[in-house]
Amino acid sequence: MDTTSLKQILSSEITAEPKGDSKSKLAAVMIIVFGSEPMILMTERPVTMNYHAGEISFPGGTWEKKDGDLLGTAIRETREELGVEISKSMVIGQLKPVTTLNSGFKISPFIAILDVLPPIVPNSEIASVLRIPLPSLFKTIEDDKDPLHQSILEMYTFKFENHLIWGASARMLKQIHDKILS
Repeated sequence: MDTTSLKQILSSEITAEPKGDSKSKLAAVMIIVFGSEPMILMTERPVTMNYHAGEISFPGGTWEKKDGDLLGTAIRETREELGVEISKSMVIGQLKPVTTLNSGFKISPFIAILDVLPPIVPNSEIASVLRIPLPSLFKTIEDDKDPLHQSILEMYTFKFENHLIWGASARMLKQIHDKILS
């Protein structure tokens, strides 16, 4: 698996219009894949955060009107959280939206593939930055056995070092996993 083949597999039409229903809050994340041996960038949120404290996630956040569209949200949040500038031209596609169970967010995931990861300057919303080898991460996929997470059918976990990735982030990773292995 290399970044050229990943670009072909993960490229898709981008529809970033902020459409939602009255129940969900809109959010967007940036999934950054980088390097010749594909790695994926994820973050650990501080335990002091209001939403998803201590969880492993992708850079992103809540849509604001000033963003224009959801891709604008993912770009803004990536810049704010990590100091990484992603332009719209660097974004190759998106995944199906994923809804969080406990906080009611409908998240639009966008994908950027970079040859080299630029320097990262995390803000206070980031406890740590994880650079995870994609092939070995995919080998850790399991069904999520935690009964508190079973309010929907498709729940998965992935493991990296001492980190457990679950919930919306794991469902996004599962979409990538399935696209690559199909």
